[in-house]
Amino acid sequence: MIERVRTYASFVRFSHSVFALPFAFAGALLAARHAPINGRTVVWILVAMVAARSAAMGFNRLADARIDRLNPRTANRELPRGAMTSREAALFVTAASAVFIYAAWSLNPLCFALSPVALAIVFWYSLAKRFTTWTQLFLGLAMAVAPVGGWLAAGGRRGLEPWLLAAAIGLWVGGFDVLYACQDLAFDRAHGLRSIPVRFGVRTALAVSRLMHAAAIVCLLGLPAVTPLPHFYEVGVAAVALMLVYEQSLVRADDLSQVKRAFDLNGYVGILYLLALVASLYGPWQR
Repeated sequence: MIERVRTYASFVRFSHSVFALPFAFAGALLAARHAPINGRTVVWILVAMVAARSAAMGFNRLADARIDRLNPRTANRELPRGAMTSREAALFVTAASAVFIYAAWSLNPLCFALSPVALAIVFWYSLAKRFTTWTQLFLGLAMAVAPVGGWLAAGGRRGLEPWLLAAAIGLWVGGFDVLYACQDLAFDRAHGLRSIPVRFGVRTALAVSRLMHAAAIVCLLGLPAVTPLPHFYEVGVAAVALMLVYEQSLVRADDLSQVKRAFDLNGYVGILYLLALVASLYGPWQR
């Protein structure tokens, strides 16, 4: 049983939930300034986010099973190596989707009504590489749902805060996915798959990634313009910016050996930002 749990956790890369989850909570915390939230809401936001991401990743693995089998980098994933069957994967995606919809229903009627739209957005990314150069932007869009969902789940309605956060996470995630896609450039070209690196080459793709990360920081710095935040918030964003600069420094057009190391750093970006926001909202320097 423990081994099967490990297989399923690896199948959906459960640890990667830290990419979007902090921004969902960030959206909820900003909404809580207008409509206080309780522990029940926090729990259902957590359930909804983990379920949605698990469904999306499971769908991605199903959609890409044939491609993953051909790519030496991904051939050892659960479906290609036979650790899971396609039927098991499909049942998992169905169950995770059902849990997400139930969690959305438990939050409020608006979240429930929008839950199929959210699933459609996060599922589309898995198919985008077959149709469009801008695959990485669609992953950014899928992740950008998180802060808006957190805001709505906590009772937030009108306001620019979740949209700035959505733009920030979309640019951040799209930017690091461009880096990640560079390592599959030769394989993707050989198999007719599309991406920013395939269209423009590694050197230009890295420039696009860096521009996207710079724009993400600008969006985060724009938040105090629409809601009161202390100067400590800007210190936190500066720390996030330094982490992204270091991430970008690890990858060069003539040396992609550190792509995975750069990718893994992103697990700390969302957590660092959330901690900075929490300290800004509840610390002694609140203005």
